[in-house]
Amino acid sequence: MSPLPAPGAPLPHYVSTAPFDPHAAQSMTAAQSRIHLASQKRLMWWKFKQHRLALVSGIFLAAIYLMILIVEFLAPYGLHTRNVDFIHAPPQRVHFFDKGEFVGPFVYGRSMTLDIDTLHRVYTDRPNDVQPIRFFCRGDAYKFWGLVASNYHLVCPAIGGQMFLLGTDRLGRDVLSRILYGARISLTIGLIGIAISFVLGIVIGGLAGYWGGIFDLVVQRLIEVLQSLPSLPLWMALAAIMPVTWSPIVIYFGITVILGIIDWTGLARAVRSKLLALREEDYVQAAQLMGASTPRIIGRHLVPGFMSHLIASATISIPGMILGETALSFLGLGLRPPITSWGILLTEAKSVSVIAFYPWLLFPIIPVVLVILAFNFLGDGLRDAADPYK
Repeated sequence: MSPLPAPGAPLPHYVSTAPFDPHAAQSMTAAQSRIHLASQKRLMWWKFKQHRLALVSGIFLAAIYLMILIVEFLAPYGLHTRNVDFIHAPPQRVHFFDKGEFVGPFVYGRSMTLDIDTLHRVYTDRPNDVQPIRFFCRGDAYKFWGLVASNYHLVCPAIGGQMFLLGTDRLGRDVLSRILYGARISLTIGLIGIAISFVLGIVIGGLAGYWGGIFDLVVQRLIEVLQSLPSLPLWMALAAIMPVTWSPIVIYFGITVILGIIDWTGLARAVRSKLLALREEDYVQAAQLMGASTPRIIGRHLVPGFMSHLIASATISIPGMILGETALSFLGLGLRPPITSWGILLTEAKSVSVIAFYPWLLFPIIPVVLVILAFNFLGDGLRDAADPYK
C-alpha cells in the first residue's frame, strides 16, 4: 500500500496515453446501448408494450373501428329489415351437433304461440328443423356506405330460415345487425367531437398560455363558467334548441359540435399550463428573436413537445363523447331515427316491463361498456408511455 502524500503536497495525477475510443465496448453493455441509441418513439412503444391491458385494448379498438368500415357486409340483416312473424323473439342458440352428429354451426327453426293469459308471444324450438348458418352468402340488399349496391354478407341465415343471435325488437328487426350499424354512428361521433375539442383546446389554451395577460384572464373565467354548469342539463338545453325540421344528418353533426364545444375546456387548461412552463425555454426565445410568428412558435415548437400527453388526453376524452351521445339519444334529445346509434337502441328498453319480458334489448349496453373501458385502459397506457424515462 502506497504511503499517503505529505500535507500540502500535490496529489499524483495520471493521464492515459491510449487514444480515445467513443465506441469502446467496456463503456456500455449491449442492452444499455440499445436503449441509449433508441429514438423517443421507440422508447414510447417499448413502454407501451409493457402495459398489457392497454395493448389488448388498443388492438380491440382498432378491430372495432375497422369493423365499422364494412358493417354492411358483417351484419346478417339489413338495418331496417323487419321479420313480422318474429316480433320480440329471444336470442337463438348456435348448435354444432344434432342427435350426436356434427352438423356445423346451425340454429333450430322456431314456432310461435300466443299466451292467452299474458298476451305474450312464446317461441319454441323445432328439433327437427335444422337451419345451417351460411357464410359468405347472398342476403338482404344494401348500399355500401350508401353508394355501391350489393347483397353479399359474411354470415346469413339458412334459405327460408331465421337467425336472431341477439333476438329481435318490437318491429321484428335483428338486434345484432342494428348494434353493428349503430357502432358506426356512436364511435365516429366521438372522433369528430374530439377533433373539434382538440382544435379549440389547442388554439385557445395555446394562445392563453403563450400571450397571458388580459386574454388569459378572460379565457380562464370563461372556462370556469363552462365547467361550473351541470353537463347533462347543458347538453339537453343545447340539443333541444335544434329544430325538429332538421334532417338526421344535420342533427348528427349538430350533436358532434355540441359535444366538442363543451369538452374543450379541460384540454385548454392542460395546454395552457404546459405552455406557461415551456414559453420561457431558450429555444422559444431563440425562435422569437429570429422573427417566428406566434402560430409557428406554438404549432412547430411548443405543441410537439407535449403531443404525447395530448394524445393520451384524447383517448380519455373520447369515452365522454360516446357517453354524451348515448345519454342524449336515450333521453330523446340527441339523434333521431332513421339514424341508428347505441343510444337510440337503448330507448327500446326504457320501461321496466320491457326489461322484465325482453331483457335482450339491453344488449347494446355491452359494446358501450367494453368500448369505454378499452379507451380508459388505452389512455392509461399512453399516459405512462408518454414519459418513457420514468
